[in-house]
Amino acid sequence: MTAEKPALRVSVVQFEAVPSDTEANLAIVRRLAGNAADEGAELVAFPEMCLLGYWHLTKMTTDRLRSLAEPADGPVVRALQQIAAELRVGVGAGFLEADGDALYNSYAVCLPDGAVHIHRKLHAFEHVAVSSGDRFTVFDTPWGVRMAILICWDNNLVENVRAVTLLGATVLIAPHQTGGTSSRSPHGMKVIPAHLWHERRTDPEALQAAVNGPSGRGWLMRWLPSRAHDNGIFVLFSNGIGVDDDEIRTGNAMIIDPYGRIVAETPVADEAVVTADLDLGLLPLSTGRRWLLGRRPELYGVLTRPSGLERDARTARHSDEPVPDGFRVEADDTDDREG
Repeated sequence: MTAEKPALRVSVVQFEAVPSDTEANLAIVRRLAGNAADEGAELVAFPEMCLLGYWHLTKMTTDRLRSLAEPADGPVVRALQQIAAELRVGVGAGFLEADGDALYNSYAVCLPDGAVHIHRKLHAFEHVAVSSGDRFTVFDTPWGVRMAILICWDNNLVENVRAVTLLGATVLIAPHQTGGTSSRSPHGMKVIPAHLWHERRTDPEALQAAVNGPSGRGWLMRWLPSRAHDNGIFVLFSNGIGVDDDEIRTGNAMIIDPYGRIVAETPVADEAVVTADLDLGLLPLSTGRRWLLGRRPELYGVLTRPSGLERDARTARHSDEPVPDGFRVEADDTDDREG
Protein backbone atom coordinates (compact mmCIF):
# COMPACT_ATOMS: atom_id res chain seq x y z
CA MET A 1 0.00 0.00 0.00
CA THR A 2 1.27 3.47 -0.90
CA ALA A 3 -0.15 6.94 -0.58
CA GLU A 4 -0.27 7.06 -4.38
CA LYS A 5 -2.43 3.91 -4.42
CA PRO A 6 -5.17 4.34 -1.81
CA ALA A 7 -7.55 1.88 -3.47
CA LEU A 8 -7.59 -1.09 -5.79
CA ARG A 9 -10.63 -1.79 -7.95
CA VAL A 10 -11.43 -5.50 -8.25
CA SER A 11 -14.16 -7.73 -9.60
CA VAL A 12 -15.39 -11.18 -8.61
CA VAL A 13 -17.42 -13.29 -11.00
CA GLN A 14 -19.98 -16.06 -10.85
CA PHE A 15 -21.00 -18.06 -13.91
CA GLU A 16 -22.20 -21.50 -14.97
CA ALA A 17 -19.30 -23.42 -16.51
CA VAL A 18 -19.81 -25.58 -19.61
CA PRO A 19 -18.73 -29.12 -18.63
CA SER A 20 -15.44 -30.22 -20.23
CA ASP A 21 -15.47 -27.39 -22.80
CA THR A 22 -12.41 -25.23 -22.17
CA GLU A 23 -12.89 -23.10 -25.28
CA ALA A 24 -16.48 -22.23 -24.37
CA ASN A 25 -15.47 -21.35 -20.82
CA LEU A 26 -12.51 -19.27 -21.99
CA ALA A 27 -14.92 -17.32 -24.19
CA ILE A 28 -17.09 -16.62 -21.13
CA VAL A 29 -14.03 -15.57 -19.12
CA ARG A 30 -12.88 -13.28 -21.92
CA ARG A 31 -16.32 -11.65 -22.18
CA LEU A 32 -16.84 -11.16 -18.45
CA ALA A 33 -13.26 -10.00 -17.89
CA GLY A 34 -13.94 -7.39 -20.57
CA ASN A 35 -17.05 -6.29 -18.69
CA ALA A 36 -15.03 -5.98 -15.49
CA ALA A 37 -12.34 -4.00 -17.29
CA ASP A 38 -15.02 -1.66 -18.62
CA GLU A 39 -16.01 -1.05 -14.98
CA GLY A 40 -12.42 -0.09 -14.22
CA ALA A 41 -11.36 -3.32 -12.49
CA GLU A 42 -7.63 -3.92 -12.20
CA LEU A 43 -8.08 -7.55 -11.12
CA VAL A 44 -10.91 -9.97 -11.86
CA ALA A 45 -11.30 -13.31 -10.05
CA PHE A 46 -13.25 -16.21 -11.56
CA PRO A 47 -14.36 -19.41 -9.77
CA GLU A 48 -12.56 -22.64 -8.97
CA MET A 49 -12.11 -25.05 -11.91
CA CYS A 50 -14.28 -22.75 -14.03
CA LEU A 51 -12.38 -23.44 -17.25
CA LEU A 52 -13.43 -27.08 -17.21
CA GLY A 53 -16.43 -27.39 -14.92
CA TYR A 54 -16.18 -29.05 -11.54
CA TRP A 55 -18.41 -31.67 -9.97
CA HIS A 56 -18.78 -33.83 -13.09
CA LEU A 57 -15.03 -34.47 -12.89
CA THR A 58 -15.58 -36.55 -9.75
CA LYS A 59 -17.28 -39.24 -11.83
CA MET A 60 -14.63 -39.47 -14.57
CA THR A 61 -11.98 -42.10 -15.05
CA THR A 62 -8.38 -41.13 -14.38
CA ASP A 63 -7.60 -41.47 -18.08
CA ARG A 64 -10.37 -39.04 -18.96
CA LEU A 65 -9.10 -36.54 -16.40
CA ARG A 66 -5.61 -36.78 -17.85
CA SER A 67 -6.99 -36.07 -21.31
CA LEU A 68 -8.57 -32.84 -20.03
CA ALA A 69 -5.65 -31.62 -17.91
CA GLU A 70 -2.99 -29.18 -19.08
CA PRO A 71 0.45 -28.19 -17.78
CA ALA A 72 0.95 -24.85 -16.06
CA ASP A 73 2.55 -23.50 -19.22
CA GLY A 74 -0.07 -24.99 -21.52
CA PRO A 75 -2.62 -23.40 -23.86
CA VAL A 76 -5.23 -22.55 -21.21
CA VAL A 77 -2.87 -20.53 -19.03
CA ARG A 78 -1.37 -18.87 -22.10
CA ALA A 79 -4.90 -17.88 -23.12
CA LEU A 80 -5.43 -16.31 -19.69
CA GLN A 81 -2.13 -14.45 -20.08
CA GLN A 82 -3.31 -13.11 -23.42
CA ILE A 83 -6.59 -11.90 -21.94
CA ALA A 84 -4.72 -10.19 -19.10
CA ALA A 85 -2.32 -8.52 -21.54
CA GLU A 86 -5.05 -7.37 -23.94
CA LEU A 87 -7.30 -5.95 -21.21
CA ARG A 88 -4.45 -4.75 -18.97
CA VAL A 89 -6.05 -6.42 -15.96
CA GLY A 90 -5.11 -9.29 -13.69
CA VAL A 91 -7.18 -12.42 -14.42
CA GLY A 92 -7.56 -15.44 -12.13
CA ALA A 93 -9.30 -18.67 -13.13
CA GLY A 94 -9.32 -22.34 -12.13
CA PHE A 95 -8.20 -25.30 -14.27
CA LEU A 96 -7.08 -28.94 -14.03
CA GLU A 97 -3.29 -29.01 -14.02
CA ALA A 98 -1.09 -31.89 -15.18
CA ASP A 99 2.46 -32.12 -13.87
CA GLY A 100 3.93 -35.36 -15.12
CA ASP A 101 1.67 -38.09 -13.82
CA ALA A 102 0.21 -35.86 -11.08
CA LEU A 103 -3.07 -33.94 -11.40
CA TYR A 104 -4.01 -30.85 -9.39
CA ASN A 105 -7.03 -28.63 -8.86
CA SER A 106 -5.18 -25.43 -9.70
CA TYR A 107 -5.82 -21.72 -10.07
CA ALA A 108 -3.79 -19.34 -12.22
CA VAL A 109 -3.57 -15.60 -11.63
CA CYS A 110 -2.13 -13.89 -14.70
CA LEU A 111 -1.05 -10.30 -14.11
CA PRO A 112 -0.87 -7.54 -16.71
CA ASP A 113 2.92 -7.36 -16.34
CA GLY A 114 3.19 -10.95 -17.62
CA ALA A 115 3.71 -12.65 -14.24
CA VAL A 116 1.80 -15.89 -13.57
CA HIS A 117 1.10 -17.32 -10.13
CA ILE A 118 -0.42 -20.80 -9.79
CA HIS A 119 -1.89 -22.29 -6.63
CA ARG A 120 -2.59 -25.99 -6.18
CA LYS A 121 -5.53 -26.70 -3.88
CA LEU A 122 -4.10 -27.79 -0.53
CA HIS A 123 -7.07 -29.98 0.41
CA ALA A 124 -8.19 -31.63 -2.83
CA PHE A 125 -10.99 -34.19 -2.32
CA GLU A 126 -12.62 -34.32 -5.75
CA HIS A 127 -11.06 -37.49 -7.16
CA VAL A 128 -8.60 -40.15 -6.06
CA ALA A 129 -6.33 -39.13 -8.95
CA VAL A 130 -6.22 -35.44 -7.97
CA SER A 131 -3.37 -34.66 -5.58
CA SER A 132 -3.23 -31.92 -2.96
CA GLY A 133 -0.74 -29.09 -3.20
CA ASP A 134 2.02 -28.70 -0.64
CA ARG A 135 2.69 -24.97 -0.35
CA PHE A 136 1.05 -21.59 0.11
CA THR A 137 0.82 -19.18 -2.80
CA VAL A 138 1.56 -15.57 -1.80
CA PHE A 139 2.89 -13.00 -4.25
CA ASP A 140 3.48 -9.33 -4.92
CA THR A 141 1.57 -7.46 -7.61
CA PRO A 142 2.13 -4.41 -9.81
CA TRP A 143 -0.28 -2.46 -7.58
CA GLY A 144 1.93 -2.71 -4.50
CA VAL A 145 -0.53 -5.14 -2.87
CA ARG A 146 0.55 -8.61 -1.70
CA MET A 147 -2.01 -11.31 -2.51
CA ALA A 148 -2.67 -14.97 -1.77
CA ILE A 149 -4.81 -17.70 -3.33
CA LEU A 150 -6.72 -20.36 -1.40
CA ILE A 151 -9.16 -22.62 -3.25
CA CYS A 152 -12.55 -23.53 -1.75
CA TRP A 153 -11.97 -25.99 1.14
CA ASP A 154 -8.55 -24.42 1.73
CA ASN A 155 -10.48 -21.49 3.19
CA ASN A 156 -12.51 -23.64 5.58
CA LEU A 157 -9.41 -24.58 7.57
CA VAL A 158 -8.66 -21.46 9.56
CA GLU A 159 -4.93 -22.17 9.78
CA ASN A 160 -4.50 -21.63 6.05
CA VAL A 161 -5.89 -18.09 6.04
CA ARG A 162 -3.85 -17.14 9.08
CA ALA A 163 -0.73 -18.60 7.42
CA VAL A 164 -1.03 -16.53 4.23
CA THR A 165 -1.72 -13.46 6.35
CA LEU A 166 1.50 -14.07 8.27
CA LEU A 167 3.26 -14.41 4.91
CA GLY A 168 2.21 -10.84 4.15
CA ALA A 169 -0.98 -11.18 2.12
CA THR A 170 -3.52 -8.38 2.48
CA VAL A 171 -5.87 -9.57 -0.29
CA LEU A 172 -7.06 -13.18 -0.44
CA ILE A 173 -8.40 -14.52 -3.74
CA ALA A 174 -10.88 -17.24 -2.71
CA PRO A 175 -12.37 -19.09 -5.71
CA HIS A 176 -15.04 -21.68 -4.91
CA GLN A 177 -17.57 -24.14 -6.29
CA THR A 178 -19.91 -24.33 -3.34
CA GLY A 179 -23.40 -23.84 -2.04
CA GLY A 180 -26.07 -26.48 -2.49
CA THR A 181 -23.81 -29.38 -1.57
CA SER A 182 -25.01 -32.49 0.24
CA SER A 183 -23.32 -31.91 3.59
CA ARG A 184 -23.04 -34.74 6.10
CA SER A 185 -23.41 -32.23 8.92
CA PRO A 186 -27.01 -32.06 10.17
CA HIS A 187 -26.96 -28.25 10.13
CA GLY A 188 -24.69 -27.84 7.11
CA MET A 189 -25.60 -27.16 3.50
CA LYS A 190 -28.21 -29.20 1.68
CA VAL A 191 -28.96 -29.73 -2.01
CA ILE A 192 -30.83 -26.96 -3.84
CA PRO A 193 -33.72 -28.58 -5.77
CA ALA A 194 -32.80 -28.58 -9.45
CA HIS A 195 -36.26 -27.47 -10.56
CA LEU A 196 -35.70 -24.09 -8.89
CA TRP A 197 -32.84 -23.37 -11.28
CA HIS A 198 -34.67 -24.65 -14.34
CA GLU A 199 -37.78 -22.61 -13.45
CA ARG A 200 -35.84 -19.46 -12.56
CA ARG A 201 -37.32 -17.43 -15.43
CA THR A 202 -40.88 -18.06 -14.33
CA ASP A 203 -40.28 -18.13 -10.56
CA PRO A 204 -37.11 -16.14 -9.79
CA GLU A 205 -38.16 -15.44 -6.21
CA ALA A 206 -38.03 -19.13 -5.26
CA LEU A 207 -34.49 -19.55 -6.57
CA GLN A 208 -33.36 -16.31 -4.97
CA ALA A 209 -34.69 -17.47 -1.61
CA ALA A 210 -32.83 -20.77 -1.95
CA VAL A 211 -29.43 -19.32 -2.90
CA ASN A 212 -29.66 -16.76 -0.11
CA GLY A 213 -30.89 -19.32 2.43
CA PRO A 214 -29.08 -21.75 4.76
CA SER A 215 -27.61 -23.77 1.87
CA GLY A 216 -26.10 -20.70 0.20
CA ARG A 217 -25.46 -17.21 1.51
CA GLY A 218 -26.73 -18.12 4.97
CA TRP A 219 -24.05 -20.80 5.26
CA LEU A 220 -21.33 -18.46 4.03
CA MET A 221 -22.26 -15.85 6.61
CA ARG A 222 -21.48 -18.32 9.39
CA TRP A 223 -17.78 -18.31 8.59
CA LEU A 224 -16.56 -16.42 5.50
CA PRO A 225 -16.58 -12.84 6.91
CA SER A 226 -14.62 -14.05 9.94
CA ARG A 227 -11.72 -15.10 7.71
CA ALA A 228 -11.42 -11.46 6.65
CA HIS A 229 -12.13 -9.92 10.06
CA ASP A 230 -9.89 -12.16 12.18
CA ASN A 231 -6.90 -11.64 9.91
CA GLY A 232 -7.48 -8.06 8.79
CA ILE A 233 -7.49 -8.86 5.07
CA PHE A 234 -9.73 -8.40 2.05
CA VAL A 235 -11.44 -11.55 0.73
CA LEU A 236 -12.50 -11.87 -2.91
CA PHE A 237 -15.10 -14.65 -3.05
CA SER A 238 -15.97 -15.96 -6.51
CA ASN A 239 -18.20 -18.99 -7.06
CA GLY A 240 -20.07 -21.04 -9.59
CA ILE A 241 -23.77 -20.52 -10.19
CA GLY A 242 -26.28 -22.94 -11.63
CA VAL A 243 -25.99 -26.56 -12.72
CA ASP A 244 -22.84 -28.35 -11.59
CA ASP A 245 -23.47 -31.98 -12.53
CA ASP A 246 -26.10 -33.18 -10.00
CA GLU A 247 -25.89 -30.11 -7.75
CA ILE A 248 -26.90 -26.45 -8.07
CA ARG A 249 -24.25 -23.89 -7.11
CA THR A 250 -25.48 -20.75 -5.38
CA GLY A 251 -23.18 -17.98 -6.62
CA ASN A 252 -23.25 -15.31 -3.86
CA ALA A 253 -20.11 -13.64 -5.29
CA MET A 254 -18.92 -10.98 -2.85
CA ILE A 255 -16.07 -8.74 -1.77
CA ILE A 256 -15.35 -8.49 1.97
CA ASP A 257 -13.24 -5.87 3.72
CA PRO A 258 -10.76 -6.34 6.61
CA TYR A 259 -13.52 -5.72 9.14
CA GLY A 260 -15.58 -8.61 7.76
CA ARG A 261 -18.05 -6.20 6.14
CA ILE A 262 -19.49 -7.01 2.72
CA VAL A 263 -18.39 -4.21 0.41
CA ALA A 264 -20.33 -5.52 -2.59
CA GLU A 265 -22.23 -8.66 -3.57
CA THR A 266 -24.46 -9.83 -6.37
CA PRO A 267 -28.22 -9.47 -5.96
CA VAL A 268 -28.96 -12.05 -8.67
CA ALA A 269 -28.98 -15.84 -8.93
CA ASP A 270 -27.44 -15.74 -12.39
CA GLU A 271 -24.21 -14.88 -14.17
CA ALA A 272 -22.80 -11.73 -12.58
CA VAL A 273 -19.77 -9.49 -12.18
CA VAL A 274 -19.37 -7.74 -8.81
CA THR A 275 -17.00 -4.76 -8.74
CA ALA A 276 -15.80 -2.63 -5.83
CA ASP A 277 -12.89 -0.50 -4.66
CA LEU A 278 -10.71 -1.96 -1.93
CA ASP A 279 -9.98 0.88 0.48
CA LEU A 280 -6.39 -0.02 1.32
CA GLY A 281 -6.38 2.60 4.06
CA LEU A 282 -8.54 0.23 6.15
CA LEU A 283 -5.72 -2.27 6.57
CA PRO A 284 -3.31 -0.79 9.16
CA LEU A 285 -5.80 -0.31 12.01
CA SER A 286 -8.26 -3.10 11.18
CA THR A 287 -9.20 -5.12 14.24
CA GLY A 288 -7.80 -8.45 13.09
CA ARG A 289 -4.55 -6.89 11.93
CA ARG A 290 -4.05 -5.24 15.33
CA TRP A 291 -4.77 -8.59 16.98
CA LEU A 292 -1.81 -10.07 15.09
CA LEU A 293 0.48 -7.93 17.22
CA GLY A 294 -0.79 -9.69 20.33
CA ARG A 295 0.08 -13.17 19.11
CA ARG A 296 2.10 -15.47 21.39
CA PRO A 297 3.73 -17.93 18.98
CA GLU A 298 5.40 -19.80 21.80
CA LEU A 299 1.96 -21.12 22.81
CA TYR A 300 0.96 -22.40 19.39
CA GLY A 301 3.03 -25.57 19.06
CA VAL A 302 -0.19 -27.54 19.54
CA LEU A 303 -1.30 -26.32 16.10
CA THR A 304 1.50 -28.19 14.35
CA ARG A 305 1.46 -31.47 16.30
CA PRO A 306 -0.57 -34.33 14.81
CA SER A 307 -3.46 -35.80 16.74
CA GLY A 308 -3.08 -39.21 15.15
CA LEU A 309 -6.56 -38.86 13.66
CA GLU A 310 -5.56 -36.88 10.57
CA ARG A 311 -6.90 -38.18 7.27
CA ASP A 312 -6.24 -37.29 3.67
CA ALA A 313 -8.53 -34.57 2.33
CA ARG A 314 -10.68 -36.97 0.33
CA THR A 315 -11.35 -39.26 3.30
CA ALA A 316 -11.94 -36.34 5.65
CA ARG A 317 -14.36 -34.65 3.26
CA HIS A 318 -16.42 -37.71 2.32
CA SER A 319 -16.39 -39.76 5.52
CA ASP A 320 -19.66 -40.43 7.36
CA GLU A 321 -17.83 -41.29 10.56
CA PRO A 322 -18.21 -38.77 13.39
CA VAL A 323 -15.13 -37.21 14.94
CA PRO A 324 -14.35 -39.11 18.18
CA ASP A 325 -15.63 -37.51 21.37
CA GLY A 326 -12.14 -37.65 22.80
CA PHE A 327 -10.42 -35.81 19.95
CA ARG A 328 -7.37 -34.05 21.31
CA VAL A 329 -3.73 -33.31 20.64
CA GLU A 330 -1.47 -34.36 23.47
CA ALA A 331 0.13 -31.46 25.33
CA ASP A 332 3.83 -31.08 25.93
CA ASP A 333 5.83 -28.98 28.39
CA THR A 334 5.49 -25.84 26.29
CA ASP A 335 1.69 -25.80 26.50
CA ASP A 336 -0.29 -23.97 29.13
CA ARG A 337 -1.76 -26.24 31.81
CA GLU A 338 -4.87 -25.78 33.84
CA GLY A 339 -4.59 -25.29 37.60
